[in-house]
Amino acid sequence: MGARGLSLAAPPADQVEADVPAAHAAPLGAYAGRLDLDRLPGRDLTRLELQQLASEIASDPQRWAHLVGFDDDERVYVSLHRDQHVEVWLLCWTPENDTGWHDHDLSSGAVAVVQGELLEHNLGVGPDGGPRTTVLAGSVFSFGADHIHRLTGHAPGSVSVHAYSPPLWRMGQYAVSPEGVLRRVSVSYADELRPLD
Repeated sequence: MGARGLSLAAPPADQVEADVPAAHAAPLGAYAGRLDLDRLPGRDLTRLELQQLASEIASDPQRWAHLVGFDDDERVYVSLHRDQHVEVWLLCWTPENDTGWHDHDLSSGAVAVVQGELLEHNLGVGPDGGPRTTVLAGSVFSFGADHIHRLTGHAPGSVSVHAYSPPLWRMGQYAVSPEGVLRRVSVSYADELRPLD
């Protein structure tokens, strides 16, 4: 026991990973082939299962390659699957595309980058803001419902597959004022995420 009876043991792995999920991205091959849309368990998925599902779909371009397109003004995104427990999206990115700060309300998620690279920004307090992590093609990471982040296209022609469970209904979109005041606006899952500021 440390001072005042507090344990100085390292925090659990889930707690550490929750801080900067993209920093713990894994190769798609580590998860592909374990869970597919026709082998879903009929319940909400865990973060590990979301990584498995996103990896499997990302590894099968026949499902989504014909839907890929790019636009600097409006990010191209297409729903690939939605049921009562999970949904999957294809997102296409240019360096000008930016989700703005957001959360996923009650849903956990996984992001599999299949082409190019994305930059995940983590909201942080302080003069330097939070950490930024480049996620390369062939990588997948997951996050819990409490995660706030911002994704931007870090390379031209980037493509990613996103899986959420339970399916998205609402998301929180955030803006930070010049004075540092944070506000949250609730938006529909079908709206394109863009910076509010």
